[in-house]
Amino acid sequence: MAEVLGKRDAPVVDSPLQSPGDPNLQLRIRAAWIYYIEGRTQNEVAQTLGVNRVAVTRLLSEARRRGEVVIRIKSSLGPIVELQRKLEKAFGFDKAIVAPFSDPAGDPTRVIAATAGEHVSSIMANNMTVGVGWGRTLHATLSHIEGKPLDNVRIVSLLGGIAQAKRFNPAEFAWQFAELFDAEGFLVPAPALVDSPQTRHALLEHCGLDQILQMAEASDVALLSCGGIASLTTSYRLGHLSEAERVSLAAAGAVGDVLYNFIDADGRLVDHDVNRRTLALPIDRLARIRKKVLISGGPEKHVIMRACIKALQPSTLITDEQTALALIEGR
Repeated sequence: MAEVLGKRDAPVVDSPLQSPGDPNLQLRIRAAWIYYIEGRTQNEVAQTLGVNRVAVTRLLSEARRRGEVVIRIKSSLGPIVELQRKLEKAFGFDKAIVAPFSDPAGDPTRVIAATAGEHVSSIMANNMTVGVGWGRTLHATLSHIEGKPLDNVRIVSLLGGIAQAKRFNPAEFAWQFAELFDAEGFLVPAPALVDSPQTRHALLEHCGLDQILQMAEASDVALLSCGGIASLTTSYRLGHLSEAERVSLAAAGAVGDVLYNFIDADGRLVDHDVNRRTLALPIDRLARIRKKVLISGGPEKHVIMRACIKALQPSTLITDEQTALALIEGR
């Protein structure tokens, strides 16, 4: 006979966490988890999920009708839901989405991209301005995003371009993303890293580029990734930063970057010449965007992800199971 967990029955996950034929599955299971396992009231569940109490009642009723609520958690995806809730509590995310991934030393880019693509598809709507970053993980989401024609949507690149890049150029990603939704695309028509602070100032103040960054700062949502400094990530492979600059940034305390804003482990900009030559939305202005989705993961990114979370307080995190465990455990 099965052992009853607590005073109430507990939710069962008998089907995939994400199901194209059942768009309410994840919301239903999250509601069941918070109510049955965490013992929260329906009002508290509604507040956590951003829905009204009537919706929570319907979600719980539907979960019971479908046999998803029984005496115990039977599915292997139960720990994933628990991990997501731990991340939300530990870091204050509105939502954490964790892609199952079993290899601690492996590259989770594909599973993160697939999961992120589904989430991005679900949040796109008319009359939005979306600020977009760049990188291998974000680029990989393109094939998993379900495009649809939308009205009055603007896609704004959050940083300048990279001349050497082909597949992973910020401008290329922004344009491809815009095309998926018949949206207008706005680029920063200058390099992401210029030769001097004086050039940066001139481009921003006298060439109108700050108007694009102002538009980016007013985004409804920003899609971001980050890169560690210890390994050869996208920007370093492309030669945009020299090895001497990488070593110098690390010596100054940088653990990585978001949009070429190089930060330390506490999420603070390091005092370095590179940060004074970057044509991107500065970290303080980026933090003002209300909804920020951090899409990243992998063994080399644990430290920089923690720093980004401190600096930006993202509303949503999309990562893999192993990275999620490392963040919770402080590794």
